[in-house]
Amino acid sequence: ILPIVGRRIKIVADEYADPEKGSGAVKITPAHDFNDFEVGKRCGLEKINILDDHARINDEAPEEYRGLDRFEARKLLVAKMDELGLLEKIEDTVHMVPYGDRSNVVIEPYLTDQWFVNAEVLAKPATEAVEDGRIRFVPKNWENTYFEWMRNIQPWCISRQLWWGHRIPAWFGPDGEFFVEETEEEAIAAAKAHYGKDVELTQETDVLDTWFSSALWPYSTLGWPDKTPELDKYYPGDVLVTGFDIIFFWVARMIMMGMHFMDGKIPFKDIYIHALVRDENGQKMSKSKGNVIDPLEIIDEYGCDALRFTLTALAAQGRDIKLAASRVEGYRNFATKLWNAARFAEMNECKPVDGFDPANVKSTLGRWIVGKTVEASKSVGAGIEAYRFNEAASSAYQFVWGAFCDWYLELAKPVLMGDDEEAKAEIRAVTAWVLDQILLILHPVMPYITEELWDKISDNRSSMLMSASYPKYDEALIDRAAEAEVDLSIRLIGDIRGVRSEMNVPPGAEVPIYLVDATDAMKAAVSAQEAQVKRLARVAEIGFKGQGDVEAIAKGAIQTVVDGVTVFVSVADFIDVAAEKSRLEKEIQGKAKYIKGQEGKLSNENFVSRAPDHIVATEKAKLEEAKDTLAKLNEAYDRIAAM
Repeated sequence: ILPIVGRRIKIVADEYADPEKGSGAVKITPAHDFNDFEVGKRCGLEKINILDDHARINDEAPEEYRGLDRFEARKLLVAKMDELGLLEKIEDTVHMVPYGDRSNVVIEPYLTDQWFVNAEVLAKPATEAVEDGRIRFVPKNWENTYFEWMRNIQPWCISRQLWWGHRIPAWFGPDGEFFVEETEEEAIAAAKAHYGKDVELTQETDVLDTWFSSALWPYSTLGWPDKTPELDKYYPGDVLVTGFDIIFFWVARMIMMGMHFMDGKIPFKDIYIHALVRDENGQKMSKSKGNVIDPLEIIDEYGCDALRFTLTALAAQGRDIKLAASRVEGYRNFATKLWNAARFAEMNECKPVDGFDPANVKSTLGRWIVGKTVEASKSVGAGIEAYRFNEAASSAYQFVWGAFCDWYLELAKPVLMGDDEEAKAEIRAVTAWVLDQILLILHPVMPYITEELWDKISDNRSSMLMSASYPKYDEALIDRAAEAEVDLSIRLIGDIRGVRSEMNVPPGAEVPIYLVDATDAMKAAVSAQEAQVKRLARVAEIGFKGQGDVEAIAKGAIQTVVDGVTVFVSVADFIDVAAEKSRLEKEIQGKAKYIKGQEGKLSNENFVSRAPDHIVATEKAKLEEAKDTLAKLNEAYDRIAAM
């Protein structure tokens, strides 16, 4: 007998009860708990609802509790149990209590009449479409989440008690009989046929679940249910880009509904699951944490293209994005670099030439940048096709900033400022062509600046950049000999610059360099690029020596290795060796002291256990960076000590 109420209740055996918990018996309330509801279905228990729409006690309870708020009624019930001598003990227990996201009040399961769709019928073909590869998830592991839901699917509740939405097309007669029709006129006709006379109908006040309406999106936007040209042309789509959190709510339902209403045709072929954008510390953004980054503010500060490129560059498959304003600022600088490169081209009269054929370029530098352009376009295109957007962005960034801006434009300056008009004309044409290809490559990620430059660079465009095709080239445009020659000179210049920086050689000083036992091919390549190496690395002379000359050239020189060949950079005449040793000693001591402090902090259990994870990670990163710097300082000291 149920105390206070006096109702006789069943005692049943069910696997839901946990013998190890409490007495091993558990009270079941099928109308107010999801698990209890399932037990009630299995065991044939009565479903008694004791709450009204406002979570107050209804007439199913004894009169003294009717109309009370549920929390108030609970207190009185406990007191009554105690009064009747039925209360053995009171103890605290920890358990999960669901709260509403918006209302922040306790959610109470509550029996109501709702409309359902038999989702199991819809799920079978939708599951098979992914199983047989007609629909593909990227990354692939997300299909497991999809299968988990689809293979254990429950009836889909499609009714919602909201003010706004698509009203459910159902009408009720005076006795509660309902009529589901496309229009009210059809419902009236159906009711008349049922009752044999005209009756007054009342339409259902519930609206459709927003995911039901959203599931129609792939074809309802194209004129469905009418057979339109747009529907024939654009259904099915190619790629759906979405987040993992709505794979079941939206993606699965679009597939189910699309295949049901569109004669088994899938709504899209690929589903790209993008990353979750977190703050710079890896925390999920939320208003309560105060760490929400407003994209409009970022756009106002750095530009839309910079934000787009940042998100693309950080969009590695399977990883969330840690977004920081500093990263966006860095890619804003990239956009500025591109703009300045276009200005340089304009100032040097680099305009697109009608009929220009990159296959006819004669100069080594021109053939080199044409080949690099082809390789970059191919790499970026492959990244986009494979949904590896971060790799596509990285390839574009390295090519534009590195190969084109840092090296090609610098190497092209002597030609553009020289007197050879034929060479100058070719470099101008090549520069304009490469810049056009860069705009084509970058446009999917940076549409605004590229469209602006596309119009600015030439007065004879036949169409906007947005309607241009992605570039395709013949592999024969890649000249491996030109690539080897120019790449070697770039590596040589880079290493010499590194030595100069490390040894604090004055910027204006021109140093001699010597290559020992260089191959004939290397000698030819370096000789061909001698003027560029001397200009960009501030080199006085380039000598080729054998092993017998090493003792003579080693004194006062720093050694580096380029492509397996030892290069001696003579710096002793340009620096104060004693002062440089002293400076390095001080830096080494300071860095060693800092490392000791960091190691002490990170070995402190109180700090590691109490500090937020992102703070600990930052401190560890600082330690590793300091160790790396110390290693380089020690290497520089050893070099200068050996002079």
